[in-house]
Amino acid sequence: MFALERQKKILEILEAEGSVQVSKLSTVLDVTEETVRRDLEKLEKQECLTRTHGGAIPIDESGYELSLEKRKHTNSETKEMLAAEAVKHIAGGDTIFLDASTTTFYMAKELKKMKNVTVITNSIRIIDELAGYDNIKLISVGGKVSQNQSFIGTISEDIIKEYFFASKVFFSSKGITEDVGILESNELECGIKQKMIENSSKRYYLCDKSKIGRVGFVKLCGFDKINTIITDADLDLSFKTKLDELKVDIIKI
Repeated sequence: MFALERQKKILEILEAEGSVQVSKLSTVLDVTEETVRRDLEKLEKQECLTRTHGGAIPIDESGYELSLEKRKHTNSETKEMLAAEAVKHIAGGDTIFLDASTTTFYMAKELKKMKNVTVITNSIRIIDELAGYDNIKLISVGGKVSQNQSFIGTISEDIIKEYFFASKVFFSSKGITEDVGILESNELECGIKQKMIENSSKRYYLCDKSKIGRVGFVKLCGFDKINTIITDADLDLSFKTKLDELKVDIIKI
């Protein structure tokens, strides 16, 4: 097995099991533990995981925020499918909020095909993607520019709160848990999303399965604040029941 094949397999095991051990990988891949350690070291440099004593965990469990370029390519196929489904819920004449998540960036690519849609966003990436398309009315909220290539801070929040209202908001987050709700790891991005949610008629949460059970230190909102979850995850029965009681629609792609 070539190195790239091994590393792909390591990431598949990591996603399925939530953590990996050098000794177990050595057996599964039929290579020495030293080879496994070199693979883990290379994957860590690529921001694909975080090494621990004797193994590795997903990088988002380490508290480190992935760079935008890395996040854009993480679960990219799933995010593209989520984005394609989300765009089906947009009609001509809609005004929508898009947050600065990677899934909404993929939505922007799909929106180029639509007409008479107004997009309000704090994402510089989305602005660059949609700028110059006459069929899209594009509005930037302005404010301080973050390392995530987005506008953040009180200026951005106040602009959204005082000046903009949307028929729909599409957003993602760090994670989601049945007990707590929707969670974020960046309080400044969280503030922007909260204002978008408050000033929207319908709220769509875009959630790939890697976010289920993931925690962040800031609560973005409870399930009572959203209308629809678009996901590729198989939710537990108790989770589905809770969402059903709150009249939250679940769209499984």
